[in-house]
Amino acid sequence: MTVRTRFAPSPTGYLHIGGVRTALFSWLQARKLNGRFVLRIEDTDRERSTQEAVDAILEGLDWLGLDYDEGPYYQTQNSDRYQEVIDQLLAAGQAYRCYCSREELEAMREQAMARGEKPKYDGRCRDREDTPPGVHPVIRFRSPEAGQTVVDDRIQGRVVYDNSELDDLIIARSDNTPTYNLTVVVDDLDMKITDVIRGDDHLNNTPRQMNIMTALGHEPPRYAHVPLILGPDGKRLSKRHGATNVLQYRDAGYLPQALLNYLVRLGWAHGDQEVFALDEMIHKFDISDVNKSAARFDTEKLNWLNQHYLKNTAPAELVRPLEAQLRALGVDPGNGPDLGRLAEVQRERCETLKAMAAASRVFFEEFEDYDAKAVDKHMGADARPVLEYLHGQLAQLSDWRQETLHGVIKASAEALELKMGKVAQPLRVALCGTAVSPSIDATLELLGQNRTLDRITRAINHIRE
Repeated sequence: MTVRTRFAPSPTGYLHIGGVRTALFSWLQARKLNGRFVLRIEDTDRERSTQEAVDAILEGLDWLGLDYDEGPYYQTQNSDRYQEVIDQLLAAGQAYRCYCSREELEAMREQAMARGEKPKYDGRCRDREDTPPGVHPVIRFRSPEAGQTVVDDRIQGRVVYDNSELDDLIIARSDNTPTYNLTVVVDDLDMKITDVIRGDDHLNNTPRQMNIMTALGHEPPRYAHVPLILGPDGKRLSKRHGATNVLQYRDAGYLPQALLNYLVRLGWAHGDQEVFALDEMIHKFDISDVNKSAARFDTEKLNWLNQHYLKNTAPAELVRPLEAQLRALGVDPGNGPDLGRLAEVQRERCETLKAMAAASRVFFEEFEDYDAKAVDKHMGADARPVLEYLHGQLAQLSDWRQETLHGVIKASAEALELKMGKVAQPLRVALCGTAVSPSIDATLELLGQNRTLDRITRAINHIRE
């Protein structure tokens, strides 16, 4: 039997971190077992579903590299099939029309609560024969009244539901549109899904869906309900904790492989290993090893992982995302150094590509002002002869490589009988406006000879004035 998993987001909102982790776990399970990963867009909520959200879901999965083998399928294109199944259930007596008004349902709920019982539909239309005029009925599934439904969940363990606690859920609204619990069953059956991996907020739906599947003569798939992700405050992760769209992590300068590595470790572990290449994730991941308790999102750890990947990714692979970050800042990437070399120099100091781009503006455009504290400390009157000497030495160079530049700075310090810091720091402030930059020889190389000499001249004039 070929393992078939699916990711089935609803386009009523963007693809969020919890959804990405669910998609990742489903994708890994399929890849590990040489199965098929199916993408299904559950867009039956026509009022709240948007094409913008659909596009964001597809773009997010593409950015992350979570490729799907089939799809995307859209539930709105499957209406005839849902109606066929509804008619089948009605004909078999496994579903019935319910004519209860909203007022009747509310009274039913209040009476049950007054008796100290769980509020649920009491089945009064199960065997109803009359057809009230002018009423558009809903259609309810006839749930089994006795026995138990057992969910052998691969994460949560064995979960038992008394069928007497499960009411006759609505499978079609009064306007004939099918409900979630009906459409998801039909799709999972028709798509031959063997493994359903989803958030544990769907766990209570599972016995109802299993009963519909059984009524249709099919064995339910295997289920694994992934616990929620909590924010640092221990509450459910939401927009108050930050990004609500996975693409915001791309825009914030995270690498997709870093985000996937971080998410796979939220609730799953393989010994003490923290860093996983994608092929390692596929080889070592097993959905049964996911912890049933909720995990907390830790931005500091994500930042640590992202910097690890920045340090260990070939600089050439960082060029395009770094270019995008520079453009987002209004910086022309063509007006400065080679981006691969820039990434190589800056990645030891930056946790994200966005931070790298911000720290690199000085290599592409002029800075407006010097940092006052840096000027007071490193660019007083005694720095002027140092900068004048350096200007003379650097102007003569025909070889503008880091190694050569390092030799010039070192030789200048010796000639001026100064420690390296007394030469490098005034030069750094002159070139960058602050006392913080990559190594001074790398900074010189990245700026280029003309820009370097112009900025030293500017600094000398600033001291003179």
